[in-house]
Amino acid sequence: MIDARGLTKRYGRTLAVNDLSFTVRSGRVTGFLGPNGAGKSTTMRMILGLDRPTAGEVRIGRKRYVDLTDPMRHVGALLDAKWVHPNRSARAHLRWLAAANRLPDRRVDEVLDIVGLTDAAHRRAGGFSLGMAQRLGIAGALLGDPGVMLFDEPVNGLDPEGILWIRRLMHRLADEGRTVFVSSHLLSEMAVTASDLVVIGRGRLIAQTTTAAFTDQASGATVRVRGPEPHRLLAVLTAGGLAVNEVPASDAGPAAFTVHDVTTEAVGELAGAAGLVLHELAAQRGSLEEAFLRLTGQDVEYRAGTGGNATPSGKPAAADYPEPAGYSEPASGVVWEAETSWPA
Repeated sequence: MIDARGLTKRYGRTLAVNDLSFTVRSGRVTGFLGPNGAGKSTTMRMILGLDRPTAGEVRIGRKRYVDLTDPMRHVGALLDAKWVHPNRSARAHLRWLAAANRLPDRRVDEVLDIVGLTDAAHRRAGGFSLGMAQRLGIAGALLGDPGVMLFDEPVNGLDPEGILWIRRLMHRLADEGRTVFVSSHLLSEMAVTASDLVVIGRGRLIAQTTTAAFTDQASGATVRVRGPEPHRLLAVLTAGGLAVNEVPASDAGPAAFTVHDVTTEAVGELAGAAGLVLHELAAQRGSLEEAFLRLTGQDVEYRAGTGGNATPSGKPAAADYPEPAGYSEPASGVVWEAETSWPA
C-alpha cells in the first residue's frame, strides 16, 4: 500500500504539488491521471525519495522509501525508460542492478524472459527502440520481485501487442496482491487497465475513486431502451419523472430512447409495471476521456491557440515566465516515431 499525506513540493515560487493526500491499495491497479504539469512525475519522485517534500510525507507500507532495507525487494519503479548506459547490454545493465541490490544473477534471466528480451539480452541498450527500452525498464522494476510497483507512462513506444502484454502483466501483478500504481496519458488504455483512479490537477487532488464511479459521476448514467410500443413506453417513462430523449433510427441501430440519470433496474421496473415488452435495455457509460476532460478542464495549464503563438491561458508567454533555478520539467507523454540510437 502507498499512503500519501499532505504532500507538498515547491521549486522556488512554483508550487508543483499542493497538499496532496491519497491511498493506493494492494491488489488493485490504480491509475494516476492529470493534465501535463499536474505534478504526477514529481509525486512519483517523492514516493521514491528522489525529491524531498516541502511538507507532508508518503509511506510504503509503514515506512518511507529511504528507510527501506533492500528497497528493490519492496518497490519496483519505471520512471525513465532511457535511463540506461547506452554501451551496456540489457543483461549487463540488469546484472549491475542485481549486484547493487544483492539479488541473484538467475533473477536477471527470469525477468528478461518475462519482458520478452531474452533474444536481445546481449544487445547494447543504446540501440534499443523506445518500446524495447520500456521493456528493459520494466524488467528492472521486476528484478527484486517487489510488492509495490510504480510505472510512469509505461506504454509509450509499445506496439499494440506490447500494450496488451503490459496490461495483462499489471493485472497479473495486482491479482497476486501487489500494489500497482501507473501514470499514463492514454486514457482509453487506463479505462481497461485501472480499477481505481487518483486524479490530480495543478498539484491538487481532484478525485480518488473507482474508474467506473469516476466515469459515471462525470458523464452521468444513461440508459438506452426500446420496445414494440414506443409511444406507450415514452408516456410511462415521462410519467415516472424521467428525462427522455428520442434517438432516431440510423445505420447504428433502430429508433430508441435515451433516459438520463437513471439505472437499468429503474427503467425495467417501470416498463414491467406497465406490462411493456422491451427489446433493448442497456446502460450507457461515457468514456473515461470525456469524464477526465470534464473534471480537469479548468486545471489544464497550457491550451493550444487558433493561431499565432499558443501561450498559457491568462498568463504571459513562456519567455516571460521563467522556471526557478534548478527546476526541470519531467519529460512524460512523449512517443518517438522511430528508433533512437546513441553514438558508439
